[in-house]
Amino acid sequence: MTLDEVADRVFRVSHAYVSCYVVLDGRDVLLVDAGLPAAWPLVGQTLRELGRRPTDAVGLALTHAHFDHIGFAARAQARLGIPVWGGGADFFIAAHPYRYLHERARAPYPLRHPRAAAVLGAMALAGALHVPGVRDLVPYRPGQRLDAPGEPHVLATPGHTAGHHALHLADRDVLLTGDSLVTFDPYTGDDGPQIVAGAATADSAQALASLDVLAATGAGTLLPGHGHPWADGAERAVALARERGPH
Repeated sequence: MTLDEVADRVFRVSHAYVSCYVVLDGRDVLLVDAGLPAAWPLVGQTLRELGRRPTDAVGLALTHAHFDHIGFAARAQARLGIPVWGGGADFFIAAHPYRYLHERARAPYPLRHPRAAAVLGAMALAGALHVPGVRDLVPYRPGQRLDAPGEPHVLATPGHTAGHHALHLADRDVLLTGDSLVTFDPYTGDDGPQIVAGAATADSAQALASLDVLAATGAGTLLPGHGHPWADGAERAVALARERGPH
């Protein structure tokens, strides 16, 4: 495994087309999103290669509570005794990972987008069908800065889910966008900046409106929940996502 440092002291762990992140500050570690269950040992390996241990984690920050972003959240919470932060409006989804709102039926997508079939199959093999719920989350507060590596500024970006949040590491010029803006859509197999397809998005109009919040950060590097990092600035990414629109 090769360490993937995607920004200053920010490392990407990508498996089955889903990304989660490790943020360092001294010995302390902040985990951002929890991928699918099979990502857990990969995060542990990443920490060991960085000279850290799982017990150096001070918390897990969720951008949102879809099943492919909370895969090892309950495990980390129980084993490490760390807080798991998330948007209050997503707490029900966190506890019930397969009961979430989406605008469009999911079944037709692999038929219309053949590339997506392989993606969804890889996600299933990584544990997507057996994600445990997580409870007792710590809710984000409006405008909060987490007392954690990178001092992330928590930004409400509803639309993909009602409780979706992005995390802005201003001193590192980094924006962790979760699924408010991705560079790969697992439901269509399409690359490039975009909001996620209606198969997994609760309100595409609201998701497009939340792009203003991302653009306003002026961040140079965007780290999405799906797809490669984007290094051409938040404003350019948002413009391209708006141009593409809902799908």
